[in-house]
Amino acid sequence: MEPAPPPALPHLPGVTFTDATPADRPEIAAFLTRAHSDSPTTPEQLERTDRFHRPGDPFLRVLARRGGPHGDIVGLTEVGVPHSETLPGWLALDLAVLPAELDGLLPGLLIALAETHALAHGGTTFLTRVKEHWPERQLWQERGYTEHDRLWNSTLDLRTLNFQQFAAQEQQARATGIRFTTLRDLGGLNSEANQRNMYDLIATLLRDVPTTTPIQVWPYELWQERYLPTVHHPEGIHLALTPDGHWIGISELHLEHPARPGTLHNGLTGVRKEWRGHHLGLALKLAAARSALQRGYTHSRTSNHSINQPMLAINEAMGFVRETATITLKKEV
Repeated sequence: MEPAPPPALPHLPGVTFTDATPADRPEIAAFLTRAHSDSPTTPEQLERTDRFHRPGDPFLRVLARRGGPHGDIVGLTEVGVPHSETLPGWLALDLAVLPAELDGLLPGLLIALAETHALAHGGTTFLTRVKEHWPERQLWQERGYTEHDRLWNSTLDLRTLNFQQFAAQEQQARATGIRFTTLRDLGGLNSEANQRNMYDLIATLLRDVPTTTPIQVWPYELWQERYLPTVHHPEGIHLALTPDGHWIGISELHLEHPARPGTLHNGLTGVRKEWRGHHLGLALKLAAARSALQRGYTHSRTSNHSINQPMLAINEAMGFVRETATITLKKEV
């Protein structure tokens, strides 16, 4: 089957529409930061995200410029495969426009362009993700998108974390006989055995994450392709092992946030179902926090689905400050 041709770019007086290239990333990052100053973006973040695009995947990123093909970016639209909701026919759409453009024709043209591209590539379910207070939320909702899922972003100032208040829970966790260590101390992910152990643990935990749509776990080879290049600091990945060496828990605090100096992204934290109820997840998060402080980091930032009450409770007890929600909007077509 021949791939669908790219959609015709819109026409709007005073605006030039162009397909984005990797060379545009610095300018795009600056534009996205202007459009949403509460969510700063860097070229490094865009490059990291773009690594997820595979040959043959439906992808579109179009820029709207005022003042000709080299003018200032005033709008952007994007289509791609969702990172976690990789179901047949599900595609992720994105939109960003400067405040001065919100009441004009540009936002509607960009959304129509994205939807046309998604439909041409077999899209049946469209997703878009916005902060709760962003004006783009209303633009999508006016076109039939409704709330599907809600993520709470939160940040912890590691310097204010009172480790002593959790001494009893940490003692209970260690009384199980579980060994706490780091990926670095286990030799990193250079060996096939460690890669298999890590994948099996992460895949099992992701299937258990409470979310509106169950997370679609990547096949092992795709996980290798996408995950392994991100592990630059294995000392920030904390693991729990049984006495016989079975990997049963993890807390990831190793990815630096390029736009937030001193901040690490707190990724997956979880424990296998049969080992829950012993404060192992809390102990892992505390160990990761201690390690981050010792390495000079000051903040940990994470996000959790609104129905993931167990992890939200742990974060609240540790002192994570909840920010504006990020909402996933959905449209069936």
